[in-house]
Amino acid sequence: MFQVALTGLLTGLALIVAVGAQNAFLLRQGIRGEHVLPIVLTCLVSDVVAITAGVAGLGVVLERWPAVLPVAQVLGGLYLIAFGVHAAMRAWRPTALEAGEATALTPGRAVLLTLALTWLNPHFYLDAVLMLGTVANSFAADRWWFLAGTLVASVLWFFGLGYGARLLRGLFARPKAWRVLDSAIAVVMGALGVGLLVH
Repeated sequence: MFQVALTGLLTGLALIVAVGAQNAFLLRQGIRGEHVLPIVLTCLVSDVVAITAGVAGLGVVLERWPAVLPVAQVLGGLYLIAFGVHAAMRAWRPTALEAGEATALTPGRAVLLTLALTWLNPHFYLDAVLMLGTVANSFAADRWWFLAGTLVASVLWFFGLGYGARLLRGLFARPKAWRVLDSAIAVVMGALGVGLLVH
């Protein structure tokens, strides 16, 4: 159980910790100290809904059509390997994550913008629903431990980024920090992808 939860934690972190619009917005707002809690909670609730739907929904599909799992595992494995290759390419040519400038937002607008950056991003569905759902269901009855691990990853990352943004500003202004992070992501995702293909 612990090993499955740990796999969920590492997989969740590998998928969440990527330079993207949602993370850039949270980092920027964290540095500015504006509406951090509503934004963090919006990110977390979105992850809980999407990942749980992926694990539960895919679970129902697999119970009715078990032959779907091998196909999903092959596709999921290839996707994870491609994700790892992409992370390795980012590590090869790292860039700094800019917080940027922005006009002050109301709490409501900050939440709406977070929802848009999250739910209008097709990669969110691929990662949270399809990818994590496929990997979770490869653990059969232990898939809920995998889900727990991914949700812990979300809590750690979003609260850490939102409230640690002021401390992280200098670190992630350096391309070298992203090189280390993306290299770790490439290794984790590549290993998980191969694991799914040979499972």
